[in-house]
Amino acid sequence: METFSLELEGRTLKLETGRMARQAGGSVLISYGETVLLVSATMSNEPREGVDFFPLTVDYEERLYAVGRIPGGFIKREGRPTEKATLSARQTDRTLRPLFPDGLRNSVHIVATVLSVDQDCPPEILSIIGASAALSISPIPFNGPVGAVAVGFLEGRPVINPNLEQSQQSTLHLNVAGTKESINMVEAGAREIGKEDLLGSLGRGHEVIKKIVALQEEMVARVGQPKVEINRPELLPELVGELEPFFRERIDQAMRTAEKLEREDNLAAVKQEALDRYLEEYPDHGDQIKEIFGEALKKSMRTMILKESVRTDGREPAEIRPISCFVSVLPRTHGSALFTRGQTQVLNVCTLGAPRDVQILDGLGIEESKRFLHHYNFPPYSVGEAGFIRGPGRREIGHGALAGRALEAVVPDEEKFPYTVRLVSEVLESNGSSSMASICAGSLAMMDAGIPVEKAVAGIAMGLIKEGDETAILSDIQGIEDFLGDMDFKVAGTAAGITALQMDIKTSGISMEILSRALDQAMDGYRFILETMSATIGQPRPELSPYAPRMITMQIDVDKIRDVIGPGGRVINKITTETGVEINVEADGKIYILAVDLDAGNKAQEIIKELIADVEPGQVYTGKVTRVERYGAFIEVLPGKEGLLHISRMDHCHVERTEDVVNLGDEIEVKVLDIDDKGRINLSRKAILPRPANLPPQDRERDRGRRPGSGQRSGPRPKRKP
Repeated sequence: METFSLELEGRTLKLETGRMARQAGGSVLISYGETVLLVSATMSNEPREGVDFFPLTVDYEERLYAVGRIPGGFIKREGRPTEKATLSARQTDRTLRPLFPDGLRNSVHIVATVLSVDQDCPPEILSIIGASAALSISPIPFNGPVGAVAVGFLEGRPVINPNLEQSQQSTLHLNVAGTKESINMVEAGAREIGKEDLLGSLGRGHEVIKKIVALQEEMVARVGQPKVEINRPELLPELVGELEPFFRERIDQAMRTAEKLEREDNLAAVKQEALDRYLEEYPDHGDQIKEIFGEALKKSMRTMILKESVRTDGREPAEIRPISCFVSVLPRTHGSALFTRGQTQVLNVCTLGAPRDVQILDGLGIEESKRFLHHYNFPPYSVGEAGFIRGPGRREIGHGALAGRALEAVVPDEEKFPYTVRLVSEVLESNGSSSMASICAGSLAMMDAGIPVEKAVAGIAMGLIKEGDETAILSDIQGIEDFLGDMDFKVAGTAAGITALQMDIKTSGISMEILSRALDQAMDGYRFILETMSATIGQPRPELSPYAPRMITMQIDVDKIRDVIGPGGRVINKITTETGVEINVEADGKIYILAVDLDAGNKAQEIIKELIADVEPGQVYTGKVTRVERYGAFIEVLPGKEGLLHISRMDHCHVERTEDVVNLGDEIEVKVLDIDDKGRINLSRKAILPRPANLPPQDRERDRGRRPGSGQRSGPRPKRKP
């Protein structure tokens, strides 16, 4: 067993190998604070047949024992990955994938198993470092190592690996990874952070990444294994010599087709023509013909942009495609918007719900629920394909989370707007930047729903073409520019600052100078989009949709909750039955009344106010007779609060039978005389009746509280002093 450690921001980062999972290609037990992960990397012995991509799989396995919990439900074991696990796996994959050699077709499987969690040390960052270390010491070809850190922003300065308290106060939640030379993965959510503060945080993060890379290099020097040689078949020089001139003019002409599907058809025809012509002469080299075609396609697009500053659809590098926006496109939803940018189109629908509609989380973090949800759907027809619709995959979950992070920064807090908010983005057409179009459509839909957001949010996807010292930064990239380019850099924000960021690099990394330029161009781009959006709807609607529920919020004393709910829920069920509203009572005494009809909500509120009101001695109430006895009647003076009207206090005259004055269900006025030490309420009707002038002598005695002819008081016997 070998152990390597580094003091990092007051805590120890430790890498251990040789004790666990020794049959994996490489395995590392990584710990930081009291968070511990086991990360393994294994490669198949043979390349996968018939694939033209690198088959990398990253699994991030959450175990609830890591936080001392047993899974809920009937099965009592972990099931499908949580959203957080999926996003953590994607971050690790996006960091590592560009660093494997071209042509590697062996399956590589990375498994990060979370064994213990200290909430001050989030495990997703350790997954990246552990995977890099496991790959670096294994025989698997890998151009690493890489490091990763979380960065917060507090009191005007970046904070590395902030603890839980710092994270909750931070205006930036940034995960950044890279090699010792450059940054190659960024994931961030922010509260309208400025460009300089963001770049400063990235720079500070990269300084620490260099230390983490150095620790892994020390590890490789001591325990690293020789790397496996990848035997990639060489392209036939004579085939390359014939195909390059054949492809050059044809591909260049097809690439200048602005419409996506037409361009794809033209390029497919060029490839098929090459296969038909050259497979007769080279029958066993179909894969090489396709590979040469792919290289020629990539070279054609990149040359057009670098040499001519022209893109496949005729735009200049910083030009944004035509935009159109519509709101209230669906009549019965709470809010809706249709956003189109070029050949990318997203319909977003906003739904408002009760507080109990929150999403319950069953993961390793401290959050137990989410009240703002954004879901992203990407059906096959959006790219002109026939296929199957399954549950959301990693891509859908990742894009939905990114757009949700960008929009969440402007959602009002629960005190101001106590609704659960769900946004659903339906991608109707896609040619790049559909996640950023989801942000724009979601912002419009929230305003259309009347959610009191202070600012609109827009997003834009940036690309990069880099050949040597020549670079071109592209705004609002298409799908082909993402596929054949060097960078996918998504930036979202308000006019005041950035709210979300995501960057993936297909090369080994990107310099801070290029990153700064891309950020400037991105912010100019999304601000231009904001101006276009504001022409459609510039402010939230002053009223909610007539189909959206109205929310009335009340705060009561905790010890009054039982009065509102009643035995077995009878009281609250009666209110909801009578008014048709939905009532949520929180443990802290907060009550939410949800009603489509505001009058019904107000009625329910008045009933609850009466339920929690205290009966006050000396006050007169109109009550309902709930029970009749020989000695008197019980009167409900307030909902759930009954008092005794003794027969002697019903009238100035003598009353023989209770039923002579009141009957079950009658409503009468009574005065509260007192409330005894057991909480019993004593009532009087006589106290509010005028005294008759011609009262018989015996009744006058009774009226004075004495038994006729005895000189003794009538009515309930007074308590004796001890």
